[in-house]
Amino acid sequence: MIVRGRLWRRANPALPEDARRRLVSELMAARREVGRALRAGDAGALRAARRRVNEAKIALGERGPPWWSDGAPDENRRLVASTSYARWYDALCGEEGLAR
Repeated sequence: MIVRGRLWRRANPALPEDARRRLVSELMAARREVGRALRAGDAGALRAARRRVNEAKIALGERGPPWWSDGAPDENRRLVASTSYARWYDALCGEEGLAR
């Protein structure tokens, strides 16, 4: 998916819905823990919470090895204009009247 001109990897669509829901719940709980640790100034809790966020994102397929098998490169977090999707995105923006 593209947010503010940057490619972001989405969750693996092959995940069963119940597993996806559970993992999203774990991710959101870990993100809340990050906030609590930041507010408390607890460096150890912050490291643990960020580790949980990373683990949930890997399990969802948002990070880690690519979940797709078509050979397309992993261009996660790159500006779409600097990727193999640049022409497609330019055409899409032109068709939809979107700002680039």
